[in-house]
Amino acid sequence: MKKETLQTIDNRDKDKSFVCQFEFPELTAVCPTTKLPDFYVMRLVYEPDERLVELKSLKMYLIQYRNAGFLHEQLVNEILEDFKAVVKPRWIFLELKVNVRGGIYTTVRRHWSRTAGDDIEKALRAI
Repeated sequence: MKKETLQTIDNRDKDKSFVCQFEFPELTAVCPTTKLPDFYVMRLVYEPDERLVELKSLKMYLIQYRNAGFLHEQLVNEILEDFKAVVKPRWIFLELKVNVRGGIYTTVRRHWSRTAGDDIEKALRAI
């Protein structure tokens, strides 16, 4: 997808430590195997640094996945990598909850941090 769709704004409070959390219950993509739509609830949690994500651009970015073919694991990784490249946060936690298919509930999570150790525990406590 086009990560250029993601826009940022200055973080006026970059000297403070705070966490932003977004839930997007309308994320869809197409299963590359069945060609049927998959429906997700996406939760993105991050600690900003210099920049904040602009919310309308985040929504427009996520809508791009509607007709694209992705496995769940590919989707979580692509979204996280794009967000990391554009927003440059201190850390990110991304979770995709897939609507039940065939009686199986699937949740895919990924965490990334600039530094290892304490940031991971901090992130998990924040969510």
